[in-house]
Amino acid sequence: MKGRGCEEVGITSYQYNYESHITQNELLAVIDTLNNDPQVNGILVQLPLPPHINETLVINSIDPKKDVDGFHPVNVGKMVIGDDDCFYPCTPYGCQVLINSVAGDIKGKHLVVVGRSNIVGKPIANLMLQKNKNANCVVTVCHTAAPDISVYTKQGDILVVAVGRPEVVRGDMIKSGAVVIDVGVNRIADPSDPTKTKLVGDVKFDEAFEVASAITPVPGGVGPMTITMLLKNTLKAFKLQNGI
Repeated sequence: MKGRGCEEVGITSYQYNYESHITQNELLAVIDTLNNDPQVNGILVQLPLPPHINETLVINSIDPKKDVDGFHPVNVGKMVIGDDDCFYPCTPYGCQVLINSVAGDIKGKHLVVVGRSNIVGKPIANLMLQKNKNANCVVTVCHTAAPDISVYTKQGDILVVAVGRPEVVRGDMIKSGAVVIDVGVNRIADPSDPTKTKLVGDVKFDEAFEVASAITPVPGGVGPMTITMLLKNTLKAFKLQNGI
């Protein structure tokens, strides 16, 4: 899907597929080659990696100026301090765009994040508390350590759910009129046909639909936005590397 997205907008992309037994040094050598290739403006390592490879070491080996996934510590640090000269992680970045497209003036609104992953939970919380027109929210992060997450989810004018558990947030846990961003993608047995499976989010969609003012579907909501923001980051990388 990322390759198709690149093709649609005129970005040349290269896909490197390796067997799961690739060594860490072999993978690092590939990244080093791409780091030093002036024709390559962005690098994305598809996660998760096989267990014998140190994911942190691999992410840290990517040139921060080509880290279009936004996971390198340099880009994460710049995001946290509000420096725009960086790349935001694509999924949280897409969530921010979705929120701003439907929530109106979000200054001072209460945004509740369910989940604290480095990929979604932490970065979306940091993005949305920044003092700028696309954020400036009051942010609460809740997670599995909370005895009852509904205490927090019911307070959210905007609710972002990213826990990786199917349909864990039900309709009675959502504030009336809230904007709900469901980041989860889970495959479960299809109740209508036991021989099949279906994709669902972390939010019970039909229940949330009756309560929320807006809600993202699964699939077809956050996923396409993640790819869109990857393309936007790649264009930004090209401009930064070429002084445009």
